[in-house]
Amino acid sequence: MVVAVLAGGVATVLWWAGTKGLDGDRLVAARFDALRIGLSIGVGGGGVFALYLAWRRQQSTEADLDNRERMLAQQERVAHDNRADATERRITELYTKGVEQLGSDKAPVRLGGLYALERLAQDNRAQRQTIVNVLCAYLRMPYVEPGQNQEREVRLAAQRVLRDHLRRGQDDKFWPGMEIDLTGAELLDFDLTGCRVHLGKFQSARFVGTALFDSTTFVEQASFQSARFTADAFFRYTRFESHAFFGTALFEGDAAFNSALISGSGMFESAGFNGNAVFDSTKFRGTVSIEKVTFARGVPVELARFVH
Repeated sequence: MVVAVLAGGVATVLWWAGTKGLDGDRLVAARFDALRIGLSIGVGGGGVFALYLAWRRQQSTEADLDNRERMLAQQERVAHDNRADATERRITELYTKGVEQLGSDKAPVRLGGLYALERLAQDNRAQRQTIVNVLCAYLRMPYVEPGQNQEREVRLAAQRVLRDHLRRGQDDKFWPGMEIDLTGAELLDFDLTGCRVHLGKFQSARFVGTALFDSTTFVEQASFQSARFTADAFFRYTRFESHAFFGTALFEGDAAFNSALISGSGMFESAGFNGNAVFDSTKFRGTVSIEKVTFARGVPVELARFVH
């Protein structure tokens, strides 16, 4: 409509103004020229107007797409937040239920809670240290033998969970960077063979049965002050990448530190070795303290040089 009006207006102006004073053939020719020019302008103007309309439609389409994309992004954020909230609620529910089961007075229920927490930690990396802390707290609870065979099985299962997930070479099960606090715990046939522990606290722990730490790596310090080993204790090829504290520890059976490496301080002051103390090929890279240490079967040759 706008194009037609424009063409008509131009043709009218040229028709009257451009033909004024003409007659005959000259008048006819001038009027045809005016009509042709008007139509040309109309067609050109129509092209420009068509381009303008196309541009407006493109702008409107892009605006609609932008609005849709923003709406979809908002919907995705809301859906993601809802899924995250649902996951967190589910984790909290499973954790709470597992802890409640672990506190049951029935051993089978405690075992169920133990394995439920293990599965939760396996599937949720962020929960692993928390659940390791719970297992360690359980093992620190008072325990008196004999007469608690069912409780013994639960405690052995808890120890196996720690061992299995701290042991290297099992990429799908290994939980790296874990800290364990078993201060004052009663540990039964304790086995951390081949494990990697970021920080180990065993102060005043009582190891009932053989204690195995062969090829274990302690990244940060390992504390065994005042620990009591009622049977043999093996630390063969153990790597203490920081300090190793065994002050006032009591080894009632044999203690084997063959080929162990202590990169930081090795503190054994006032420790007691009632059985054989074996330190063959043990490497000490830091300070070694064996003041007031008692060796029932004589000072090992490898430690004699540290006697003052």
